[in-house]
Amino acid sequence: MSGSAPTDDLRRSRIATSALFLLFGTALGAWTARIPAIKSHLGLTDGTLSLGLLAFALGAIIGMQVAGRLVDRLGSSRVLIPVAFAEGAALITPAFAPNLAALIVCLLVFGTVHGLLNISMNANAVEIQRAWGKPIITSFHAVYSVGGFLGAAYGGLFAWADLSPQVTFLSLAALLTVLAAACSRFVLRAAPVPSTPDTPQRTTGVFLLGVLAFCCLVGEGAAADWSSVYLRDGLRSTAGFAAAAYAAFAIAMTGGRLVGDRLAARLGQTHLVRASAALAAVGLAAALAISHPIAAVVGFGCLGAGLACIAPQVFAAAGNRNPARAGQAIARVAAMGYAGFLVGPVVIGAFAQLTSLRWALSVPVVLTIFVALTAAALQPQSGRLWPISWHRA
Repeated sequence: MSGSAPTDDLRRSRIATSALFLLFGTALGAWTARIPAIKSHLGLTDGTLSLGLLAFALGAIIGMQVAGRLVDRLGSSRVLIPVAFAEGAALITPAFAPNLAALIVCLLVFGTVHGLLNISMNANAVEIQRAWGKPIITSFHAVYSVGGFLGAAYGGLFAWADLSPQVTFLSLAALLTVLAAACSRFVLRAAPVPSTPDTPQRTTGVFLLGVLAFCCLVGEGAAADWSSVYLRDGLRSTAGFAAAAYAAFAIAMTGGRLVGDRLAARLGQTHLVRASAALAAVGLAAALAISHPIAAVVGFGCLGAGLACIAPQVFAAAGNRNPARAGQAIARVAAMGYAGFLVGPVVIGAFAQLTSLRWALSVPVVLTIFVALTAAALQPQSGRLWPISWHRA
């Protein structure tokens, strides 16, 4: 495998940015775990709560687009470090909102900070991978997945102890601030790449990558919102066993991301994405055809394993399309992917009303087949995805 060994400074930068991915996932996981308590405290209905969640989503998209331009103008580290500190502070505010209007404002701010952090940390990870000389992008996303588990467990522990969301978020924010401070010294500081005009092919290429991200995140949203419902209502399993569907998805996704970089080095990004999408499509399609609870759990596990490596590879490809505008490219792709996560479950729900949830869940099957067929979109015009070869001789 070509390329010189990474320096100690670069290794420390990788650890620091990985820790910020952990911070990102932990904050989101803890927030998700305490949503029911905040809903109960403010006396919100499902409908009024959805307004707050929509504000968070809107803020995230705004933050992503702002971050893209800031990263390209200032460099990823100059955006990443301050917003990493801001993440903990922004997390606190929803717990102290006295009413729905205040909650909407707080979640808009939290979402904006979260979107800023999302793009800046991914841009920094792409820079580290470029300097590292081989695929490592999926490892960052694996750490994010672990952070989501830790955050959900942290929030769940405080809920079990009957402690308020205020106590939960204040204590977690303190830990996240310490983590941000420890990482800030070692984050890779790369100067912005001098800007050159984008070619139409590069613009089109980024859009196609965004379409792949959209398709991938529709599957993630479907698993999060509909996997347990499908087992419980569609296959008449127990509530406890129904929860195993999303657990299988999440565990398989984390496992897939832990081995994703080695697979990328061996197969290449395009072949990895094509094989991953095929696994997701075939696994979920077989489960829907068999129509048995155990098969469904296995099928959602295959979906998680298949989707695990796609988004990281797409983000990396976007960041390398034009390094001078990597932030904007990643922001566009991330926003399209996030739209898939939000819109996908709604479309599946509407489709289920017209047919059945079993048939509606064929939507992610079709979309992952599309990803498998169009995986060549990850390749730049030169036909080589990276400036050096990562294949074994």
